[in-house]
Amino acid sequence: MGVLAHLYRGEMYRSKVWRTRLDTTTNWAVAVTGIALSLTFTNIENEPLPLVLTGLLVLVFLGIEARRYRYFDIWRTRVRLLEVCFYGSILRGEGVRTDNGWNEVLARDYTNLHFHISFWEAAGRRLRRNYAWILLILGISYIAKIVIHPTPLRTLDELWARAAVGPLPGQVVLVFGVLTYTGLFLLGVVTLRQRHAAGRVGSLDEHEDPTLKLSIPV
Repeated sequence: MGVLAHLYRGEMYRSKVWRTRLDTTTNWAVAVTGIALSLTFTNIENEPLPLVLTGLLVLVFLGIEARRYRYFDIWRTRVRLLEVCFYGSILRGEGVRTDNGWNEVLARDYTNLHFHISFWEAAGRRLRRNYAWILLILGISYIAKIVIHPTPLRTLDELWARAAVGPLPGQVVLVFGVLTYTGLFLLGVVTLRQRHAAGRVGSLDEHEDPTLKLSIPV
């Protein structure tokens, strides 16, 4: 009993550490987005280039956070398994129960350490949770910059000129942006169906198999 209590505290600590790392990456993305908006709209002569570069940087942060989330998910799943199957049964006055095999699941997870979700599922989760809103703000700001700032558009040629980034013509930049946002939307939708990943433990009771594909929203 005492060993499992120490184990729970240790896993909770590791879960907290990796959760802090997730928040740090998100904070970076929010900070650079704010800087990009300031640089773009403080002067009417400024081009939308900072928004484009920031969008690419935010995608890099999303990739970093997806990798961190896969590690966080390992510790978080173990913590939840102990809370539901160990402490839950004790608090209900049933003592320590192992008839649903939760101890075997936890033992296999320690002896055969592996990620519980794929990189793309992790990216989809963080996208839906945080990064979709950041990228949406960047997208709307970019459209506003080329359409109404500093003056409203009058011709299609003017649109291409404003959307151009360095040697890249405006048509190429806009098509790339549409394809990128379409891909991100599909990533969020497709991975939404994979929320119930193998090895996840969410709303588990004493009669359920802990190997069921359950999930914990984060």
